[in-house]
Amino acid sequence: MMHNQTADVVICGAGIAGIAAAYHLTVVHGLRNVVLVDEHPPLSLTSDKSTECYRNWWPGPGDAMVALMNRSVDLMEQLADATDNRIGLNRRGYLFATADEARIADFRAAAAEAAALGAGPLRWHGPGFADHRETGRQGDRESHHSGLATHFSSSPHLPISSSPISGLSYQPAEFQGYRSRLDGADIITDQGLIRQHFPYLSERTVAVLHARRAGWFSAQQLGMTMLEAARAHGTRLITARLEGVEVQNGRVQAVQLRGEGAPQRIATEHFVNAAGPGFGAVGRMLGLELPVFNELHIKVAFTDHLGVVPRHAPMLIWTDPTPLSWTDEERATLRESPEMAWLLQTFPSGVHARPEGGGNSNILLILWTYHTEPVEPTFPIRLDPDYPEVALRGLAEMLPGLRAYFGRTPPPVVDGGYYTKTRENRPLIGPLPVGGAYAMGAFSGFGLMAACASGELLAAHLTGSPLPHYAPAFALSRYDDPAYQLLLENWGASGQL
Repeated sequence: MMHNQTADVVICGAGIAGIAAAYHLTVVHGLRNVVLVDEHPPLSLTSDKSTECYRNWWPGPGDAMVALMNRSVDLMEQLADATDNRIGLNRRGYLFATADEARIADFRAAAAEAAALGAGPLRWHGPGFADHRETGRQGDRESHHSGLATHFSSSPHLPISSSPISGLSYQPAEFQGYRSRLDGADIITDQGLIRQHFPYLSERTVAVLHARRAGWFSAQQLGMTMLEAARAHGTRLITARLEGVEVQNGRVQAVQLRGEGAPQRIATEHFVNAAGPGFGAVGRMLGLELPVFNELHIKVAFTDHLGVVPRHAPMLIWTDPTPLSWTDEERATLRESPEMAWLLQTFPSGVHARPEGGGNSNILLILWTYHTEPVEPTFPIRLDPDYPEVALRGLAEMLPGLRAYFGRTPPPVVDGGYYTKTRENRPLIGPLPVGGAYAMGAFSGFGLMAACASGELLAAHLTGSPLPHYAPAFALSRYDDPAYQLLLENWGASGQL
């Protein structure tokens, strides 16, 4: 066994973030001695617990998140092109639905903000468009929609036109493929159109917002495609536990490892913390308290043998706070139990689901985060035994056909992982206060969709290459700016489901 080795860069964590960093350092920048260290198999701790979705639909302040995601989707599409879509990328979109008339204004405001930040234009279908006016902003990336779509915004800094909508029809997403002319979003308030294209939604639905540059892909295939290329270009994968990081005179000198057959020490001048849920703990090895915490997020999969959700459906999100449906007898029983009475509360918005698998599959994935308190990561994770029932009943408010499963749900498969988050739910990518140390973490629930562009950004920092305009928004040094601290006090929606 070799007790000591050297490396140009050591990356702690072989999840999607660490793999993306290794890919860009070796395949793109040509480094030939990069080491990935993880005590678990690649992509097995958190990266494989996701819904595997992506979107460029993000709020501000600023355009950093939209720009990062647009770049990441660009890179995923390039990988799909180069591999005959080995990663299984689709572009079915995210469909936000509401039964609350008042929320239509929220849809309009969100779409106006997203359009102004570069996510693409808004197309309006149905009553209410006369209350809104057309904007003409294109955003930073090339747009192909100037003659196809109408933009709406109430933002005072955007150019305004009084041109009316005419002859605009809703175009449903394709079942397969990812090369669509449409980005931005469609808001539908025409009840006939909603019933025509989404008959499985609750009849109480008054509006839907279809974000178009969105969909899902195979996380395993995306990760393995990048890992295989990285290894072919010089990345070594070492199965070991990181025991410590040696720092002398304020600079990284080496890492210490523990694992059968693994080197005990690797001398290196560059270390990347891509440890996922262990991001904070690895930071402490560098003497740093990184501003992150962890939330537990669970997902459930079950067999939708009744075909309530069609296989061509987009990602479906219910935006209304939701009480669970119980019979009078069930309600009385729950009320009598102090341990179970919490199930009578109104739950937060955001229950979401999508079909999983190919055309012959009948698997439905459901996620709903209604416990958001910070927790310390433990493995194996502790699963809430009530979660499958709660998630199913909550989703049934949007998809009433699911009520046929109440009391007779097929055996569910439940798993989950931890979202590592900053206060404002934006990642940390870039140099740390210790010389040669870099952050690649706090990706919350969007690590898969952000991985390609985030790996590119990390590699640019480490190699001294030109940085994109959004780089400062994700650097740890942002917290040193008094203006940013003031902004945090009034931070709005995180954009996280």
